Amino acid sequence: MLDSVITNLEIRGNITTRLKQIYAYAYDIVITGRTKQILINILCKLKHEALNAGLIVNNNKTKYLHCTRKTIQPIYTDAGEQQFEQVNSFKYLGTIVNTDNSIEEEIKERTAAGNRAYHVHKKLFTSKLISRNVILQLCNTLIRPTVTYASETWVLKENMINKLMIFERMIMRKIFGPTRSDDGYWRIKTNEEINDILKGQNIIGFTKKQILNWLGHVERMAEIIMCRRLRDGNPCLKGQLEDLKHVGKMMFWKI
Repeated sequence: MLDSVITNLEIRGNITTRLKQIYAYAYDIVITGRTKQILINILCKLKHEALNAGLIVNNNKTKYLHCTRKTIQPIYTDAGEQQFEQVNSFKYLGTIVNTDNSIEEEIKERTAAGNRAYHVHKKLFTSKLISRNVILQLCNTLIRPTVTYASETWVLKENMINKLMIFERMIMRKIFGPTRSDDGYWRIKTNEEINDILKGQNIIGFTKKQILNWLGHVERMAEIIMCRRLRDGNPCLKGQLEDLKHVGKMMFWKI
C-alpha cells in the first residue's frame, strides 16, 4: 500500500537531475530536496496520498535535517500547519546520517554495539573448552559484522582506522587474556602478538575487502540501476551548471 502511495507522487530521477527525490524501504521514508519549500510541498503531497490510503504520518518520528557547514542547534521547523524537530543526525536503516557527512559518530556507535555483542557472548569467548581457532571464528561471526555493518560506504581516515584497531585489540585482550613473561610476571599482549593471533587479518583489512566487494557489485550492475547511475553520474550536467552554482545546501525529511 505504501508503495502505491509513493508511486502516485510521480517523483522520478535522482538528486543530481531533480530538485527533489524520495527514498523508501519498508515504512522508512526519506525525502531530499534542494530547498525547504520543495520538501514542504512533497511532504504535503505524501501526507495527502497516504491519508487517501488510510495511512497517517507519525509526527513524533518525523525529523528534519539541514545539510550545511554551519553548526545548527536542534530546533523545531514549520512545515505547513505542523512543526517537526530539526536534528543534526538521525539513524536510517541502521546507519547514521548527519549534517557534515562524517562517519565518526557512526563508528563510535558501531564499536559500542560490538562491545555489547562481546558481553552478550562473553561465556563463549572466555570458555576454556573452545579452541583458539573456534573462538576467532566466533569473533568473526558475532562481533566483526556488528562493528562493520554498512562499512561498504565508509571513507576511512587515519583516526577512524586507529579507533577500529584499538577496539579490536581491546576485544582480543579481553578474550585471550594476558601473557606470562619469562621472569614470571603477567603482562598484556602487545599489538604484534594480537596481530599474530589474527594472522594478519584484522578488522581494517576486512572493511577494505567489504568496500571492494561492493564496488565490484556496482561495476556489474546494469546501467539503469540507481547505484550505477549515481556512480557514473555527473552533477554538473550540461545546461545545469549555472543552476548548480546557486545550490549550496540540501535538506532531508526522515519519516
